[in-house]
Amino acid sequence: MAKIGILTCSNATQDLGCSSVSCLADFRKRKGTFSEYPENEKLTLAGIINCPGCPTLTGSDKLIERIRALTDFGVDTIHFSFCLKSLCPFKEQYAKALKDSFPDISIVIGTHEEHVAPKEFRRRVKQLFCQPRKTMVDIILNKDEEG
Repeated sequence: MAKIGILTCSNATQDLGCSSVSCLADFRKRKGTFSEYPENEKLTLAGIINCPGCPTLTGSDKLIERIRALTDFGVDTIHFSFCLKSLCPFKEQYAKALKDSFPDISIVIGTHEEHVAPKEFRRRVKQLFCQPRKTMVDIILNKDEEG
């Protein structure tokens, strides 16, 4: 039996509203990277956890502590979500840190089937992040009304 945890991108989930629905659908249907498991092997999803964000001064330490919340419950494989695979410039660093800290777990880069090529996905996500956004300052200065 494979006991799986999924690591998602906190920018995608918290800022852009990704609900991991495609990851979960392909997990249930054994599509995407989940198709690589033998058909007769039972798959159990132990949990989904967000990346703590870009490493800054703490390096991978925060990530290791988050992943411990899954490994302490017997997870043997961590899947990096499609968002993390496509967007994260630190994914190789994170994968190495996890392998060094948890040598008995497998790291799989990816989850669901690609609905859009990673380069196009990055371009479109960048557009989402770069949209003009109104803030409380706009209300205070009466700049929040159209026209």
